[in-house]
Amino acid sequence: MNEQKEIKCIVWDLDNTLWDGILLEGDELTLKPEIGHVIEKLDQRGILHSIASKGVYEDAIFKLKEFHLDKFFLYPEISWNAKSQSITKIQNNLNIGIDTLMFIDDQPFERDEVKIRHPEVACIEATEYLNLLSHPRLNPKFVTKDSGKRRLMYLENQRRKTAENDFKGPRKDFLASLDIHFLISEAKDNDLKRAEELTVRTNQLNTTGKTYSYDELEIYLRSTNHKLIICEMHDKYGSYGKIGLALVENSRNCLHVKLLLMSCRVMSYGVGTILLLHIMKQAQKCRKKVRANFKHTGRNRVMYVTFKFAGFKEIMEDEFGVKILENDLSSIQEFPPYVNVKLE
Repeated sequence: MNEQKEIKCIVWDLDNTLWDGILLEGDELTLKPEIGHVIEKLDQRGILHSIASKGVYEDAIFKLKEFHLDKFFLYPEISWNAKSQSITKIQNNLNIGIDTLMFIDDQPFERDEVKIRHPEVACIEATEYLNLLSHPRLNPKFVTKDSGKRRLMYLENQRRKTAENDFKGPRKDFLASLDIHFLISEAKDNDLKRAEELTVRTNQLNTTGKTYSYDELEIYLRSTNHKLIICEMHDKYGSYGKIGLALVENSRNCLHVKLLLMSCRVMSYGVGTILLLHIMKQAQKCRKKVRANFKHTGRNRVMYVTFKFAGFKEIMEDEFGVKILENDLSSIQEFPPYVNVKLE
């Protein structure tokens, strides 16, 4: 487990963890002192919450609604399955790394069962919940506008998935029905916090796995030899926020993509190549070649496939394992027809 990685989601047990008492035994349940405050403050930081609890789903959800806490929990797993199995389902639904999950339970057996199956998950005793607000892995360096809306973005995505499941017809027609708008612009000062957050949180769709600090990104923002490009997206269901970033070195005859990343939340909508295609079109307009860095991290193979699909070829690899890819720009794909791309 990487102790430096921020927690993205806390998975809670219910009986004698979130509340005192056992629901199925008919106990009079009372919330743990201050636990609502803790959950709300963490939610405001962009940390998600879910549930892995044994019991009857409908009864537990009814009780959570009574306590006005149901809105905070995404993809709750309340059944008689093993907690480790529930955590796997939550991870898959949220599409985040297993090493960014924290599990809280009052039973040592349940924590051990999860730990054996998922050693990367941070397992915490229920009595420690009041320490969560000061926990180092639950205190992101910046709380941005995007992070504060993270739960709402997931809820909007649930509505998209429901609509897609109900849609009759080809998927391309469903995507066209979303009215997707994709905005590409050069980053500004007020984008730097989110830009750093993107490099820290984005692993699967990151071309090098390298993270950049606010100060480093600010230097590139001021540099006359670099461009820091950021993109955001929205559709008829709401905003995805700032979801993509590129760092491009601009030399006399080349645009060199030092970093390209895209949030995994938009991966399934076929927009992952738009930012790269934009850079290629800009290079072609300036009669420059395009190069790009890529380094295998064990989780970002899809980005290598993206480069290859866009026509990039490997020309060398340095001593640090960074591959240098190049594109002769003889053929550039068009943006997906169902996406309205706007440049600023």
